[in-house]
Amino acid sequence: MGHVEVAHLSHALPDGRVLLDDVSFRVGEGAKVALIGPNGAGKTTLVRLVAGDLAPQQGSVTRSGGLGVMRQFIGGIRDQTSVRDLLLSIAPPRVREAAERVDAAELVMMERDDEPAQLRYAAALAEWGDAGGYDFEVHADACTIAALGISFDRCQWREVATLSGGEQKRLVLESLLRGRDDVLLLDEPDNYLDVPGKLWLEEQIAATPKTVLLITHDRELLARSAERIITVEDGAVWTHGGGFASYAQARRDRFDRLDEMRRRWDEEHEKLKQLVRMYRQKASYNSDMASRLQAAVTRLRKFEDEGPPLEPPREQNVRMRLRGGRTGKRAVICENLELTGLMRPFDLEVWYGERVAVLGSNGSGKSHFLRLLAGDPVTHTGECRLGARVVPGIFAQTHARPDLAGRTPLEILMTEHALLTNEAMASLARYELTPCARQDFATLSGGQQARLQILLLELAGSTLLLLDEPTDNLDLASADALQEGLEQYSGTVVAVTHDRWFARSFDRFVVFAESGEVREAPEPVWDSGRVERQR
Repeated sequence: MGHVEVAHLSHALPDGRVLLDDVSFRVGEGAKVALIGPNGAGKTTLVRLVAGDLAPQQGSVTRSGGLGVMRQFIGGIRDQTSVRDLLLSIAPPRVREAAERVDAAELVMMERDDEPAQLRYAAALAEWGDAGGYDFEVHADACTIAALGISFDRCQWREVATLSGGEQKRLVLESLLRGRDDVLLLDEPDNYLDVPGKLWLEEQIAATPKTVLLITHDRELLARSAERIITVEDGAVWTHGGGFASYAQARRDRFDRLDEMRRRWDEEHEKLKQLVRMYRQKASYNSDMASRLQAAVTRLRKFEDEGPPLEPPREQNVRMRLRGGRTGKRAVICENLELTGLMRPFDLEVWYGERVAVLGSNGSGKSHFLRLLAGDPVTHTGECRLGARVVPGIFAQTHARPDLAGRTPLEILMTEHALLTNEAMASLARYELTPCARQDFATLSGGQQARLQILLLELAGSTLLLLDEPTDNLDLASADALQEGLEQYSGTVVAVTHDRWFARSFDRFVVFAESGEVREAPEPVWDSGRVERQR
């Protein structure tokens, strides 16, 4: 087994802003530790520093054992076009290099099949075997069968883009968990996984002897998997030695201690300044007091040089003002609706003011259903219509918003909603988006993009919110703020979610079962087979 130790690590952004300041922590052998914090606090940067993608500007990172890394955005890795490329991207370096030589030799063979080319190809195959390439093929076969239900031979050249986000995540997780690396860095491994996938991930984390450091915003996954929690806040980190159940109280207790330490420091600081003032006054008419004055000044200077204790991090204050508005009694009417190739015909009525959670496994048609309600061209039969005065607004799961590409949040608000600069900045401030107001949409973190999408729904005055996995990239405070905002929202909400914590706040549950049936359940159902068995 391996470990990770970070000592006095600091990192500044290109614009000079200090992201991490004197960060230190240790993840011991076999530990299961969660790394949490607000969106944009530096969690992914910290993982990249631990992984060696970035060189520390100050401080050091030490680790033992092999290191396996899951990136936050799997599909964004360059040249990762096929399933084979994806699995090779997380394979040992020697296997990757040998694969590149085999590929290059095969290209030469295609151009000219002469003796030198044949010899080069034979040498590349020999090196592939020596590097463990054939073992890699056996490993890859086990991973693709477990994740996709298909052998490696049949799917190795399949484009990664044709896999769902959940399939991509599951494939990489299978490879890392089955691999030889002792330490795993997992950046939001639960995103795009359905609940059976998340339950599987929780079981694997609990069972593996590997050391695991993971970033996640999923409150159920935190509660079930994290033995310790490291929080990144205001450039610093602190470690809670227990699980998520005691985390909120531990955080409040820490803030109270920091407040008390700062109060005592301020009191002592004032006493020392008063002492200096007193001796300075006395020294003005009594030269014998000069030495005492100098001693008091020296004591005050040393005290100030040591600096005050750490201040409590500024609490996030995301304030969502989702308003909505009155509509007809029936907000959504579906009659004999069938999305071609995805589900059997079903009827559904959603009434004004209801909170409907749409549940089911990946690929069952949930996102297509939301897109149809939003007015997108989705192939279907039967009827689907909205009630009187229903204005739909959709939150896109993948944040694929070509209409926002190349624009900044400030520009979007000013052009799309005719806000003045100060009005737009005030709206962005309520969503903690002021620091990125002039950044290109594509450069925002996943959580910042999610909060901006919710703000746009608020400003659009939508009376029907169609939310496709809205909490996937939201930090804990933002997810709580969204739930509070929805409680105050005077409209109808239909949300696709795999967030078990979030789903408990809804009052109706529509399950898209694997059989193609669409049925209601009295409570959240994560095993869609249960719905079929209840018939």
